[in-house]
Amino acid sequence: MDSRPAFAWTERAHHMGQLSKGTGHWDVHLEMRADDDKRTHWGRLHFTSGDRHRQSAWIFLEYSEKEIRERFADFSSTELWALLDSLAP
Repeated sequence: MDSRPAFAWTERAHHMGQLSKGTGHWDVHLEMRADDDKRTHWGRLHFTSGDRHRQSAWIFLEYSEKEIRERFADFSSTELWALLDSLAP
C-alpha cells in the first residue's frame, strides 16, 4: 500500500524524480494541462514530502507537453531547491 497522500492534481502529473539533501527529501511532480483549444499547454511543479505539499504557480507555457518536459529538464537540482525554498510558508 502506498503511504503517500492522494491529491486531485496527481491525475495530470508526472513524477519527475526526487530532491534529497541531508535527511530531507521531496518528490517532484510536473502537472500539465491544455487550454480549451489544445494549442497551448500549461505546467507547474508540485513538491511532496510525506503529507507536506508545496506547488508553484503555472510557470510553463508551451505548445506541447513535450516542450514543457524539455523545459523542466533544463532545471538543475540547485534551481529546484531554490524554487522549493521560495514556496516555504
